[in-house]
Amino acid sequence: MELLLALFVIAIIAGWVDSIGGGGGLICIPALLWAGFSPLETLATNKLQASFGSSTAALNYTRHGLIDVKGQKLAIMLTFLGSVGGTLLVQQIDSSLLEKAIPVLLILFALYFLFSPKISDADKHQVISPKTFAMTVGIGAGFYDGFFGPGAGTFFTMGYVALLGFGLPKATGNTKLLNFTSNIASLLFFALSGHIVWLAGLVMGVGQVIGSYLGSHMAVKHGTRLIRPVLVTVSLLVSLKLLLD
Repeated sequence: MELLLALFVIAIIAGWVDSIGGGGGLICIPALLWAGFSPLETLATNKLQASFGSSTAALNYTRHGLIDVKGQKLAIMLTFLGSVGGTLLVQQIDSSLLEKAIPVLLILFALYFLFSPKISDADKHQVISPKTFAMTVGIGAGFYDGFFGPGAGTFFTMGYVALLGFGLPKATGNTKLLNFTSNIASLLFFALSGHIVWLAGLVMGVGQVIGSYLGSHMAVKHGTRLIRPVLVTVSLLVSLKLLLD
């Protein structure tokens, strides 16, 4: 009971962080490993509990008009397929090579979000079409989320801001939609593999719902003033953890 209570509290914190700037896996994955789960059990159980958080945040952002579900249909489909591919591959090979390359990208993204004058609540000029976005960022970040995961939300948000010209609150909302898509796709195949620790995942899922609900409400209320510092901080912390591991 003490272990489940600790994981529940950790999931609340992770849900709050993830609903605003992503990076909830940075908190939950070490916690699950600390609890004694194997690496594959950890990845699988993390996808279960994360699905609760990403769905809660996505629904809340949708209610506030920050997600265009119809306009994201192709991105949803290709993100799903990408995540399936990543999930199947990670069960066959070692993901340690990614641990060396991802921190550099995340640091660059953090610097962009910190210093770029384009980052605001308002939409800017669109660089690529939604179709091209779906075929590149959707399938690419979806694959990465299924294969490895930490910082995937940053990749989605970066694509929405820099390539589709979305304002940061709208980019964060749509990121949660694609995060939920990749989580569900990955979860389905992990469930078939039998690696999910269901009790721990469901208890953490309840915590994720609480944290994500609170975090997404705060993001809607405060916009870029809250999202930018959380996103930058999470990106740098994920990078630091991967570099030090």
